[in-house]
Amino acid sequence: MPTPSDTIRLTTAQAIIRWLSNQFIEIDGEEMRLCGGGFGIFGHGNVTCLGEALYGVQDELPLYRGQNEQSMGFAAVGYSKQWLRQRFMFCTASAGPGTSNLLTSAALAHANRLPMLLLCGDTFITRLPDPVLQQMENFGDPTFGVNDAFKPVVRYWDRITHPAQVIQSLPAAIATMLDPADCGPAFLGLPQDVQGWTYDYPAVFFEKKVHRIRRISPDADEVADAAALLKTAKRPMIIAGGGVQYSRAVSELTEFAEKHQIPVVETIAGRANMLATHPLNIGPIGVTGSNSANEIAAKADVIVAVGTRLQDFTTGSWTAFAKDARFISINAARHDAGKHMSLPVVGDAEVSLGALAAAVADYETPRDWSSLAQKHRRAWDAYVAENVAHGNRPASYAQAIGVVNDLCDPRDRVVAAAGGLPAEVTANWRTLDIGTVDVEFGFSCMGYEIAGAWGARIAQMQQDPDQDTIVFVGDGSYMMLNSDIYSSVLSQKKLIILVLDNGGFAVINKLQNNTGNESFNNLLSDCPTITAPFSVDFEAHSASQGAIAEAVSNPAELGEAFKRAKASDKTHVIVMKVDPYEGWTAEGHAWWEVGTPHITNSDRVREAHVDWETSRDLQRKGV
Repeated sequence: MPTPSDTIRLTTAQAIIRWLSNQFIEIDGEEMRLCGGGFGIFGHGNVTCLGEALYGVQDELPLYRGQNEQSMGFAAVGYSKQWLRQRFMFCTASAGPGTSNLLTSAALAHANRLPMLLLCGDTFITRLPDPVLQQMENFGDPTFGVNDAFKPVVRYWDRITHPAQVIQSLPAAIATMLDPADCGPAFLGLPQDVQGWTYDYPAVFFEKKVHRIRRISPDADEVADAAALLKTAKRPMIIAGGGVQYSRAVSELTEFAEKHQIPVVETIAGRANMLATHPLNIGPIGVTGSNSANEIAAKADVIVAVGTRLQDFTTGSWTAFAKDARFISINAARHDAGKHMSLPVVGDAEVSLGALAAAVADYETPRDWSSLAQKHRRAWDAYVAENVAHGNRPASYAQAIGVVNDLCDPRDRVVAAAGGLPAEVTANWRTLDIGTVDVEFGFSCMGYEIAGAWGARIAQMQQDPDQDTIVFVGDGSYMMLNSDIYSSVLSQKKLIILVLDNGGFAVINKLQNNTGNESFNNLLSDCPTITAPFSVDFEAHSASQGAIAEAVSNPAELGEAFKRAKASDKTHVIVMKVDPYEGWTAEGHAWWEVGTPHITNSDRVREAHVDWETSRDLQRKGV
């Protein structure tokens, strides 16, 4: 047992890695390392010192070599999502473009309130060799560089200018990443010279520490106010967000809804809070939602929002609700709990739901309201069944989703992001088990799909290795970032990837057409600068990265290919063309505010603008 006077001489980089390897977390009574390892691409800004430190802890903190820094960040996000924010991965990149490539993934983690530690190279603190390779010089402020660009997209930022600073900075970074209210990415800029400088660190700094994520108890007065309002409700509704899962409050949410017979709708991040077959699950809400959820949202008088930041796709840009509806927002983050004049209950979802249930006592929703909600849900189920059916229609996203939904294991994890697939998965996927859907729409980031799934698969192999991670990705996102097919093969982390090719950015072409504009620069066939049309052979391209790959021509063949993919022990890619115009889910959409031209020479654009604006009267004006 070291005494307070005992010291260990280490480099800054060695101290960071030794400290990280001794941080643990208790999950369901079991202790495990808080940091699951890292994703790294080495360059001159991190290979000589941080690389040296990581070499000695390969078993404790495995380092996965990514192919692109942005995708490494996405993989770290996918990992933390799978672990419900209880564990994280670090990403390390060199100074300059390697680090700046992580900006987008940091923004994605920030938007989704997810932990990720960024250990990034920086220029020399002495400035003796300035300007160095890849340094972004600022003539008026030599302290200002590329790494400062991370300040708006992380929750904690520091530049280590002396080895002793890590004694304060590392615990502060971890505290931020584990705080339910402030959770998000943490950034440490590591100047190349400081990484190798030594310091006599207190030995006790490196003792094993076991962390526990705090559960914030709500204020009693806030609970009492919320209970008083809920007791007046004739048509209550619960919006269940992603925070329900991060709080591990799925059981409490279900018990609360069942005890008081309150209909539940899910956000995109909250998909898979309840099984599709639960009688109180009325469906996904909002722009990419369901008729059933949006019908009751428009009539609800009191809405209990749990663990959601109420972004515009959830609220239909704040047109989805009656103007006189009252909100109760349960959220660990004060910033989210007070949105749109909600009655805030600032606290952990599990604890807060229990307190609210006790406060409302025997309140029960009028039976005619819950019956109406269930009637709407049955109608929506019938629509989805027809929508995903395949026969003599053009192949569509919805049909592919239906095929996979019918054949997958209930515990398989589904990953989608950006483009048309998040909407189609949200609307058409029938949840078979809790916490099995990851639709990344917080930052709506193309390219997350394969990389995020790789990170999720790394975590899944630690939790439930017999299940699969299934990726739905369009051709546009595939072309933007596909190199982690190779990563999954190299690391033997099997993915099942469905590449659904509609010839470009079809969902944005759909928005373009819906606002009266002509197709332009979205579908490959409508790009005026493309003079030699060419179709990518996604099957051959995936196979060249080491995956098993096959192309199918229709949903029936897709089903047979999916069975082969399930039986395989290697990343399996299935490619199918889908129609860019036909087969979109046509029902369930709330209004969404987009900017349309107020002046135009096009009659179609003018008419679409007038039509779009007709829904603005439904919009809640910040209250």
